[in-house]
Parts: sequence; C-alpha cells; structure tokens
Amino acid sequence: MSQPDEPSGNEPSGDKTSPGRASTSGGGTGRSGRPGGRGSSGRAAGGTPPGKSPGGRSAGSRSGARPDPRGQGSKGRPGPARPARTQDPELPEDVTGRELDRAARAELGSLAGPASSTVARHLVLAGRLLDDDPELAYRHAMAARRRTGRVGVVREAVGLAAYRSGRYAEALSELRAARRISGDPSLLPVMADCERGLGRPERALALAASQEAREMDAADRVEMLIVASGARLDLGQAAAALSLLTGPQLRADARRPWSARLFYAYADALLAAGRADESAQWFGHAAAADTDGETDAAERVEELHGVAFLTAPEEQHGMAPEEQP
Repeated sequence: MSQPDEPSGNEPSGDKTSPGRASTSGGGTGRSGRPGGRGSSGRAAGGTPPGKSPGGRSAGSRSGARPDPRGQGSKGRPGPARPARTQDPELPEDVTGRELDRAARAELGSLAGPASSTVARHLVLAGRLLDDDPELAYRHAMAARRRTGRVGVVREAVGLAAYRSGRYAEALSELRAARRISGDPSLLPVMADCERGLGRPERALALAASQEAREMDAADRVEMLIVASGARLDLGQAAAALSLLTGPQLRADARRPWSARLFYAYADALLAAGRADESAQWFGHAAAADTDGETDAAERVEELHGVAFLTAPEEQHGMAPEEQP
C-alpha cells in the first residue's frame, strides 16, 4: 500500500466530526490499529476491537420464523405476541437539530417537517454520545433510521454507532449502504476495521489495497494505514506492520490530527516485534502528541518502564525472580 505524502496545511485535517455526522477519523482510536479517533479502541492495534467481548459480538436476537402480521397462527389460533414497539431514547429540549452541519441538514431535506426535525435531533445526539456512551448513541441512530432508511447520513450514523458498540456485521452493512448512497470513500477505514472485528484481517487488507482506497484524501489514507498495520499484527506479521507505518508522516515532532494514533500504532508494532525500548519511546511520542486524551499512551509508557525496571536485574544476572537474593 502506497504511503501518503505529508499533507499540506490546506488539506483536510482528518477531524471530520460535526454534530450528527460521525467521523472516521475523529473521536477515538488512539490505540493502534483502529481508524482515527475512536475512544476505547479504536485504539489498539492488534488488540481487541472496541466493544467486542472475547469470542463473540453483540447482535439482536432473531427467531427462525417470521411473525404472523395478524398475531395469529396459520390456522387462526393465537400466535406469538407482537414484539413490543421499540421505545426511542429521550430527546432533550435544548437539542433542536439545527446543530447538524449544513451537508447533513441538506440530506434530510427530503423528509417531511416533523420527521426531519426528529431525525436531525437523534443524529445530533448520536454524534455527541459516540465516544462516551456508544450504546445510547446507537439507540439514537436507530431511532433516526426507523424514520428513514434511505438517507446516507442516517445510515452512516447507524454504522458508526454500531461499530463503536461492537456490532461489526451490522456496522459493515450500514456503512456499505451509506457508501452506495453518498459515494464517500472516507468510510473505508472503518469498514476495514469492521472486517478485523469480524476476524477477517485478510479482507481488511484487501480493502486497504483497493482502488477505492486510493481515492481517499491524505488524512484518510493515514487512517487506513493504521488499520492495515493492525490487520498485519492480527496475522502475526509485525515486520509488515512496521513497514506500512514507516514513511514521511512518521516524524516524532509532527503534530497532525492523526499523529498520536499513528505513533501509538507504530509503538504497538514495535512491541509486537520485540523492540520494547523503541516501543516505549514511541509511546512517549504518542503521549506528547495526544493533547485530546485519545489514547492511553502515557500509561503504556509507565507499563513498559515498569517492566524494564523489574526485568533488568534478572536479565543482567541471568536469574529468575525467585532466585534473586
């Protein structure tokens, strides 16, 4: 995968977050291997994807049979009760929907008055809550989707909230729909990371190498490199992960919107390659660049220095801890 050139000052910043319009690069990775800016982790390259529990992923339960729309069995006998209507999360009075950016409001222009306002308000809250409460953000996004399923910004909001809450298959489906509607390639890094979350790093790498990915701007190409590096780590290919991240954008003094996440991803790859001292150094660079608290880089530095302190005497004397005087 080709390395992006260092973006000039007038190129997109990589922070696409605006009320209601979720971001592919703002809001939370921090640990390596995830597209930019996604809270809990979207941070960790090679680690457990955000919201994913060991061995499983959340999904709504589904029955094998389709409910009879009349609530009756095929012979007129009482059938299964109709499922309770999903209750929408509350909408605070101070959220009007006008907080959405202009492009998002334009996409909602086809909706009738009250529906447009309600959808907009749910989208605003979905965007606001994405980092701190992805489950509630998902509920707001779904409330918007129940009112319209053919608007790109709505499908994008559902996809990103599903991603952040660990619903990777649903997220991938929604983000693909959003791409079909809008044609926006900036969703590709999140889609690739969904493939990782589903245990398919090879598909993530294929998406990173696609022609569509070459059409992304510089900021999104960096985010895709972070995801592709994480996919290489998933496959146990630390050297390849390091190679992907080594380029003009990897400068310790750089302060771009993605710098902290990029440095974190590089530090993770170094650690996977057995280069702990260099890893601690780059976690330090990530901590210095992380002015928004996206990552836990400072804690990782402390952990690695603690490990180094505890193991140095043992390595020096060739003795196990219990053999120390």
